[in-house]
Amino acid sequence: MLDPCIPAENTAGHSERKVSERLLAWIPVGTALLYPWTLRLFHDATIAKPQSIVPAIWLIIAFALPLSCLLFAWRSAARAGDALPTIRRTAFAALAAPPLFVLTGVLSSLLHSPIRDIWIWSILWLAVGVGATIASSGARPQPPGGMTGRLRVLHGVTALAILLFVAFHLANHLTGLFGPIVHARVMAIGRVVYRSQLVEPVLVAILLLQVASGLRLAWQWSARPLDAAKMMQVGSGAYLAAFILTHLNSAFVSARWVHGTSTDWAWATGAPDGLLMDAWNIRLLPHYALGVFFVIAHLFCGLRTVLLAHGVRRSTADRAWASGLLLAGGVSLTITAALCGLRI
Repeated sequence: MLDPCIPAENTAGHSERKVSERLLAWIPVGTALLYPWTLRLFHDATIAKPQSIVPAIWLIIAFALPLSCLLFAWRSAARAGDALPTIRRTAFAALAAPPLFVLTGVLSSLLHSPIRDIWIWSILWLAVGVGATIASSGARPQPPGGMTGRLRVLHGVTALAILLFVAFHLANHLTGLFGPIVHARVMAIGRVVYRSQLVEPVLVAILLLQVASGLRLAWQWSARPLDAAKMMQVGSGAYLAAFILTHLNSAFVSARWVHGTSTDWAWATGAPDGLLMDAWNIRLLPHYALGVFFVIAHLFCGLRTVLLAHGVRRSTADRAWASGLLLAGGVSLTITAALCGLRI
């Protein structure tokens, strides 16, 4: 029953606005649907016209599609509306398209699916779009409470616990610039620790706890307007959650348990065909490159929050954050080049 104090035309206008807001969710859904096809077009262009600029254009578009979801989430995060939390969450999910597409491919292979992974991907994202369109607005977001505070502490503590592993892992990948033999020697030293019977299960458990707590925080924070730094923190966290789950599945389930494959440099680079020339392996390139960028960016987003909480001037915290993003881009570009064959 309509409130007699509210004109019927205002109520109708409000309903129409909510419907139009929910239709905005199809923008990030559309980017996710297009993402695999840009990789396929890159591969086709690489085979047909390897010396032209066309493959590079398609690869740039492949990176731009998920990254555009970050910009879309930021623009929607500056607004208020009942349907916008669902739109933001859809955008953050579409941002994670690179690892999610890898996960879809690996699971499809493990399950011997008769349906090609690109069609499974399309069906799933069409379902996401329909779900986001018809989803109820739910209760209005509440300010962060004690549970959020405890989750943030837990998330921060687990992040510190895995920081050494992440730092070693990235440094190990940087040694790929000197060739797979140097990479293997450094990796062997690290595996003495993180592959030990005591450390490995604890590390996996901490990673899963990091994912669970991070997704819960991302769900809560995406329900309210966000500034650029918080948007980057939530978006990078969503990407990393998908990346960690995908990487654990690829390394433990597919490589080690099912196929008995060593997860070495050859495995990471899709040898012998490599990342660039193989129609399946090309999906690993954005997956890795954005994974490296977002893990460093996420750490500096957290550092910014800690600095502000300890009274550091916002301008100083923002400069540290911006420097961290530049560092993230540089390390990502270097590791990606090494994975693609650059040597020094």
